[in-house]
Amino acid sequence: MIQLPHTPSFELKGKHALITGASSGIGLALAAAIAQAGAKVTVAARREDQLKALVAALVAEGHAADYLIMDIANVEQTTSQVERHGPFDVLVNSAGLAIHGPAVDTQPADFDAVMNLNLKGAYFLTQAVAKGLIAAGKPGSLINVSSQMAVVGGIERAVYCATKHAVEGFTKAMAIEFGPHGIRVNTLCPTFVRTALTAPTFANPEKLAWIEDKIKLGRVGEVEDLMGAVVYLASEASAMVTGIGHLVDGGWTAD
Repeated sequence: MIQLPHTPSFELKGKHALITGASSGIGLALAAAIAQAGAKVTVAARREDQLKALVAALVAEGHAADYLIMDIANVEQTTSQVERHGPFDVLVNSAGLAIHGPAVDTQPADFDAVMNLNLKGAYFLTQAVAKGLIAAGKPGSLINVSSQMAVVGGIERAVYCATKHAVEGFTKAMAIEFGPHGIRVNTLCPTFVRTALTAPTFANPEKLAWIEDKIKLGRVGEVEDLMGAVVYLASEASAMVTGIGHLVDGGWTAD
């Protein structure tokens, strides 16, 4: 009789996940996805009221959840919190900042703000979670929410693109270093997704037409489009996947 292989589990029961940038939009949806897959989730962001509401909603559905007030741009504070509350089996870092404008108009203060959160904050958060796993002798899955702009350029997005390209770089390097410890490091790279932050862009008919033309599936992304992808990257279903940018871009980067 043929011995059939079995699909690795997408379940995250028994795992403890840290989801940053979780107070709204993509981060909130990814926190829900990880919780619905069975993990205990610690949701983190700067806005306590939204975090409390999210935890209440998750608990009401029967999930295990708590929250931390966290600004990942504050590396010392973030590292200390990860040390106290970890180790975390899964990291989903959805914290990020975009200040768009023509490259010739970029101001040093704006450059620093975006770099400090999107690159420096992401780097040292990933490092801190990895350190905790290594010290505990545990494997893990570390996921930074990047962007399709990590592989292409975009008008008025020079600084944002720079940060996301850099995140892809350190992801590959960390994947090589942490692989022997069973720690996987990947990114999730969405296209334009419908959230409160993107609402002004979608309200502009010219910009919306440009976006829909670039996305081969002919529509903008929804947060639900990312939920299955993050569970895949967090779970044993992707046990042989590390050092990659997982694009969910509707075909934007296909040409």
